[in-house]
Amino acid sequence: MFARDIGIDLGTANVLIHVKGRGIVLNEPSVVAIDRNTNKVLAVGEEARRMVGRTPGNIAAIRPLRDGVIADFDVTEAMLKHFINKLNVKGFLSKPRILICCPTNITSVEQKAIKEAAEKSGGKKIYLEEEPKVAAIGAGMDIFQPSGNMVVDIGGGTTDVAVLSMGDIVTSSSIKMAGDAFDSEILQYIKREYKLLIGERTAENIKTSIGTVFPGLKNEEMEIRGRDMVSGLPRTITVRSEEIERALRESVAVIVQAAKSVLERTPPELSADIIDRGVILTGGGALLHGIDTLLAEELKVPVLIAENPMDCVAIGTGIMLDNIDKLPKRKLG
Repeated sequence: MFARDIGIDLGTANVLIHVKGRGIVLNEPSVVAIDRNTNKVLAVGEEARRMVGRTPGNIAAIRPLRDGVIADFDVTEAMLKHFINKLNVKGFLSKPRILICCPTNITSVEQKAIKEAAEKSGGKKIYLEEEPKVAAIGAGMDIFQPSGNMVVDIGGGTTDVAVLSMGDIVTSSSIKMAGDAFDSEILQYIKREYKLLIGERTAENIKTSIGTVFPGLKNEEMEIRGRDMVSGLPRTITVRSEEIERALRESVAVIVQAAKSVLERTPPELSADIIDRGVILTGGGALLHGIDTLLAEELKVPVLIAENPMDCVAIGTGIMLDNIDKLPKRKLG
């Protein structure tokens, strides 16, 4: 029994794993629950996510990746080991080859950390690829032609913007403004306006249920519960879509600015292609209501959301695994 090649989208919010020949077989939150007293891993993934904000003092629910890079090496390694063992992809005598995606602007030290974590979790050969490139392939773009393709990949910790041609990145930008930052803006807004403390999960629910980033596109409301900062007691309030638009305005402006700066640095021939083909949005942030309308209005080019924005990077790793022998060998650090 030979080991199967696997592709990993090591995201700040979720880890997706694609196994060659089997498709995407795992999609779990990047959360690990650890007993602080013994440093023992108690739960990983969805089980650990349910514990966020609801654990006693000795149990910590940790997100080992911050802003697209490893913040806690040992916990990341434990998480990857857990996921890879769960998949049962190791051969009798062989280890799988692993393709991992990372943001475009990470340092060689951060690249080494990702590579090492993958090696320790049971990989034989580790390949690193830049996220927007893999996302573009997963979204069905033909990036190997001499024409311009632009992708905006809004993840949990980072947003990667890139223009691709001839199979490589021409201009790109990676910013630490994405899904997690949106949640935190909503959390701060509720705290400021209503003097109510809510948790990360509630903020995320507000974003996905009634959130919008384009004024006047959505008018919905939602009841939320939290702790009153004055009385210290539980309280229920109603929030509306237009408030969330106000709360997210500044954060989304940063993403728009990053996309503009990439376009400004793009050679004119490729810019002309982008006007024809449009910009493709991938990553979980592409599902944020109104983001495509806002970007289209600001960038003056068509903006389309990929078919399965959350899975684009994982699907892309699958396509790249099929051509793994043709991939250029990455020099590290």
